[in-house]
Amino acid sequence: MTITTDHCALPCSAPACPALPLPSLAADDSASPLIASVFSHSAVLVDSSSSLLFSLLLAQLPVFTSASPVHHRRLHDLDRLSNQTKNLLKLTQDLLKEHAFDSEMEPHRFRSLPAMSNRAANDLNNLELKPTLSQLHADLKLFEHHFEWLNKVSKKHHHPALPKLGEMIREMKSLINLLHRQMLRVEAPRLSPASPSLPPNLPYQFDVLQSSHELLQQFKLFCDWAYRAFISLKPKISTQ
Repeated sequence: MTITTDHCALPCSAPACPALPLPSLAADDSASPLIASVFSHSAVLVDSSSSLLFSLLLAQLPVFTSASPVHHRRLHDLDRLSNQTKNLLKLTQDLLKEHAFDSEMEPHRFRSLPAMSNRAANDLNNLELKPTLSQLHADLKLFEHHFEWLNKVSKKHHHPALPKLGEMIREMKSLINLLHRQMLRVEAPRLSPASPSLPPNLPYQFDVLQSSHELLQQFKLFCDWAYRAFISLKPKISTQ
């Protein structure tokens, strides 16, 4: 069956007409300005956010690259100083235990040693960084002179503490060098240590034992106070 019109005849089973293509947005002149405006505003927002973030990073760059590393390095140096002082304290205590001397000692055999009785524990909170580092360095140099003298005298009398005494002197020199580097970093002045007052002659091993005991006792007190001093200086390192 066919349907007849004036122009043509179409079969009833004719296929569906093909889908018409959607209009292109790019071809629509009226839509183009709106879309371009949206993309332009988005790009401006992204660029503004990136610029702001970049500016903030630049502002923080000096803190990351200079202040923070210096602060952490100085704290690390004080930790090393306190740990090395603690090691020296342990070496001193071991020597006193191994070579205990129960007899009465002649007091004040070494008059030039630092007077530790004048340094109370409650003074630790009032310590200032630079003067304290300078004083500790001068005190250590003074103890170094005394122990080098004791080491030389002990060799003549074959003192049994010689191996550990030599180890202690090496640790002391290492601590002095480490402390001096820290002083240079914070510009602490170097003090001239007092001239050591040493006994003129130790003819007997008994005298060597007495001198050893007194020196070790005084150095134990010094190391204990110095360790506490380094710990108390840590909060003050950030102000330098």
